[in-house]
Amino acid sequence: MMRWGLIPATAEGQASDGDAASADIEHIEHHQDYRGPWTNNQRCILPAAGFYAWQLTPEKFRRPFFIRLVARSVFGIAAVWDRSERDDGDIIESCALITLTANALVAGIDNVVRRMPVILRRRDYTTWLTATPEQARGLLVPYPAERIEAHAVSPRINSRKHNDATLLRPVS
Repeated sequence: MMRWGLIPATAEGQASDGDAASADIEHIEHHQDYRGPWTNNQRCILPAAGFYAWQLTPEKFRRPFFIRLVARSVFGIAAVWDRSERDDGDIIESCALITLTANALVAGIDNVVRRMPVILRRRDYTTWLTATPEQARGLLVPYPAERIEAHAVSPRINSRKHNDATLLRPVS
């Protein structure tokens, strides 16, 4: 189990408002918070059934979509992790998923940020976890748009007080 939102080792266990739940691929090798986990092979895989993206409508309403793979009910998202120790000796392990420029399907939905998590192919799991940073970097590519599907979901997803299966159901 890890805390969502990377707390780098240099933070000495102190979470900040800026703890990132995601790390942009463009910064993974150079940003001070991610460089250590990246170069030390602190990579992990986050299991997921899907992810959400928001589309900005002409009326400036953020319409949520649930995005999943066509052929698999659970898949792995590339992530990095780090271990940070507080002054009292408490250890916090945390992680952040890696994002990249969205494929055509997700970019059509997320028409503002146009980013998506890195979805790993099942055959690449071991390589992701054990390879050199250079080899692992080669796995960070957009998942094919034709192997993903999406549907609009209830705006209830925008509130943390809701956490139930209805958040995955299509709405018209």
